[in-house]
Amino acid sequence: MITGFDHVVIAANDADAGARAYELLLDRKASLTQDDGVATARLATANLVVEIMAPIGETEAATRLRAALENGEGLKSLVFAARDLDALHKRADRVGLAPDAIQTGDGFRRFRADKARTHGARLFFLEREAPAEALAGDVIGIDHVVVRTPDPERAAALYGARLGLDMRLDRELMDRRLMFFRCGDAILEVVRVSSLPQDDLWGLSWRVKDADAARTRLANAGLDVSDVRTGMKPGTRVFTVRNGACGVPTLMLETAPRA
Repeated sequence: MITGFDHVVIAANDADAGARAYELLLDRKASLTQDDGVATARLATANLVVEIMAPIGETEAATRLRAALENGEGLKSLVFAARDLDALHKRADRVGLAPDAIQTGDGFRRFRADKARTHGARLFFLEREAPAEALAGDVIGIDHVVVRTPDPERAAALYGARLGLDMRLDRELMDRRLMFFRCGDAILEVVRVSSLPQDDLWGLSWRVKDADAARTRLANAGLDVSDVRTGMKPGTRVFTVRNGACGVPTLMLETAPRA
C-alpha cells in the first residue's frame, strides 16, 4: 500500500532563504505559497517533493512550527506515498499506530500516525490524484531518507512489520548498525545512535547525474562540499554537502549506469 516517498517537510526560519538554498542544492526553481500563517516553498524531483516551511503569522500552525524550530532547522516530517489510503488507514489502526482521521485537501487525502507510536518520528501517509510534476535538473531525485534510532529492533518492527517496507540490509559496521528498507525506487535508511532519546528524521541522500559536475557547481556557488569519493555501495561515487541545506545532513550520490 505504500508505494514510495511523497515529500519531506523541512522547517526553516525564513522560507525565501530556504527556497534559495534548495534551488541551488537541487538545481531547480521553487514555488512559494502562504497559508494559515505559514510560508511554504516546494521543489519537486523525480521521486520526492521538498517542502520548506517557515512561520510568518500567529496562527496555531505557525506556533507549532516555531516549537519545532526550537531545536533548529531541519527535517521534521516524512510523508509516504500511498495507494488505497482507506486500506492503509485500516492497517495502521490494526497494527497500533493510532492514526488520526483521513483528511481531504486539494487533490489529495492523507492521515498521520500518532507520534508516540512512531517513537518520535512524524510520519504521514498521502494519496494524490496526480503526481507532482518534476522539472529537469542536475539532481535526479532522492536515493535515501535517513532516520536515526536508539533502538534498531523497535525501528525494524515499525518500518518492516507494521508499515510493510521490504528490508534489504541489516549490517553492523564498526560502531554502527545500518538497516535499509526499500521504499518505491528509494531507500529508508535506519542508523543506530544509542544516545538519542527517541527516533528522529535526520538526513537526505540525493541522486545526481554526475558527481564531479554537481560538486563543481555547488563549490563555485560557495557551498562547503567534500571531495568526491567512492561510496559504500559498489558502483557509487559520493560527496557531502556541509552547509546550505537548512540543517539537513546532505549527501550527493552518483550511481554507475546499469549494463
